[in-house]
Order: sequence, then structure tokens, then C-alpha cells
Amino acid sequence: MDEEQLDAARKRLLEMREELMADSLKAYAASQELGKDGVPDIGDMSSNSYTQEVLMNLSETQRARVRDIDAALERMDKGVYGLCARCEEEIPTRRMEVRPFSRYCVECKSEVEKFGE
Repeated sequence: MDEEQLDAARKRLLEMREELMADSLKAYAASQELGKDGVPDIGDMSSNSYTQEVLMNLSETQRARVRDIDAALERMDKGVYGLCARCEEEIPTRRMEVRPFSRYCVECKSEVEKFGE
């Protein structure tokens, strides 16, 4: 991967990180506001509880993605960005464009998911 591609990937990763952090904060704020709009009945409480749980899980998913992005930025700093963490071959450029935080090539990703390495 050349310097121009690395710079573009870094910019994209930082933009994705910023968006995820903003979305996560919005989801957290929304979950804190549920049920504070009056006296809820049992149906409201159930619905609010479910919605709050979904929003909190979404936040966890977003936090996991931020960790993936941070790991990708760290790999850039170490000079191993774009190399598969398993087979150490270069990950195809197209995959890195679609998922700039990828740690594995498609084949190794399938193996990792299949065998849980």
C-alpha cells in the first residue's frame, strides 16, 4: 500500500471513528431519557426497557467498532496495516477500501470465524 492510499485510509478511519463516537453518545443520551416523560404505565415501562437495552447494545457494537478502528490506526503506526494478521499476506486493496479496519484477508477471516482462533 503506497503513502497516498495509507493517508486516505487513515483519513477514512478517523472520520468513521468520529461518526461512531458521536452516534454512541447520541444513543446513550437517548437511552437515559427513556421513561422520563411522565408517569409510565406497565406497557410503557416494558417498551422503554426493551428500547433502552437495544440502544445500549448498539452502543456496545459501536464501541467495538471504535476499538477495531483504533487497532487499525495502531497497525498503520507499526507499518503492518493492510497485512493479514494470520497469514501475513497483503489484504486486497478493495477489501481495505470497503473495511479499512480489516485485520484478515477474506480466506483467513472465514477460517477464524469457522474455528474461532
